[in-house]
Amino acid sequence: QVQLVESGGGLVQPGGSLRLSCVVSGFTLDYYAIAWFRQAPGKEREGVSCINNRDGSTVNADSVKGRFTISRDNAKNTVYLQMNSLKPEDTADYYCATDLGSRCRTDQGTGAPDPMRYDYWGQGTQVTVSS
Repeated sequence: QVQLVESGGGLVQPGGSLRLSCVVSGFTLDYYAIAWFRQAPGKEREGVSCINNRDGSTVNADSVKGRFTISRDNAKNTVYLQMNSLKPEDTADYYCATDLGSRCRTDQGTGAPDPMRYDYWGQGTQVTVSS
């Protein structure tokens, strides 16, 4: 059974940092791409970052470039999202997801991960950026 479990969310002040974790089970992480998404209240879910399986190359939404870093530790079945220089507009529920494909699935227009193309989701972890 495919499972993804996020953790690491919380309340942080603007300019602060958080590291989210996504622990996967039911499949071998080595072979698959994993993406992070977020959804703020009243807004659509949007792609944040994605990491491919083979070469570890990454995709990042323009809104987080230079601030967020996605990485993976296949031995721990875990994908991380390091979030630095957080802003109030980063406040959202954050989700990791996979479609059990080897490459990131992106929106042709934005270049960010496309939530419509992912099948398996975690339950989410809440991130609040506020002073």
